[in-house]
Amino acid sequence: MKWMTAADIHGSEYYCRKLLEAYEKEKAGRLLLLGDILYHGPRNDLPKGYNTKNVAGMLNERRRDILCVRGNCDTEVDQMVLEFPVLADYCIIADGENVIYATHGHIFNKKKLPPLHRGDILLHGHTHVPACEERDNYIYLNPGSVSIPKEESWNGYMIFENGVFIWKDLDGKEKLAWRKRE
Repeated sequence: MKWMTAADIHGSEYYCRKLLEAYEKEKAGRLLLLGDILYHGPRNDLPKGYNTKNVAGMLNERRRDILCVRGNCDTEVDQMVLEFPVLADYCIIADGENVIYATHGHIFNKKKLPPLHRGDILLHGHTHVPACEERDNYIYLNPGSVSIPKEESWNGYMIFENGVFIWKDLDGKEKLAWRKRE
């Protein structure tokens, strides 16, 4: 199955719309959101097109396609308007002999690892910076941010299919690729 992974929409109707247009073009089977869906947080400026009600409505139309984990800006009140679960701290995706441990990054991250085996993938957002780092015992991946990219990165997402991860900007232009070793 083809997965699209994205993080840190932060209530931007403009960038959420671009993400969902990319989702359609990619023909992905699932959209994995790594938290910080509606609220921009006290450390970030308002993103372009900030409109949480419309973001909730657009994502609710895709509720059957979305898996989501809670970000540090997501709360119970967000769950009241979103029609798919958003309050889990992590989710586990089976990937052959290994797992993809998907989380936002504010609880589990490179400094505080979840339970991982050699070859497992730690996938999180939170930093707003795309990353692909092969560590001694695990692989760390980050799709970057949909609406508020940092460190001169791009507004984007990541595709995962058949052991290949591809980072793209919201226009679909490939920025980075990594293949899982068997």
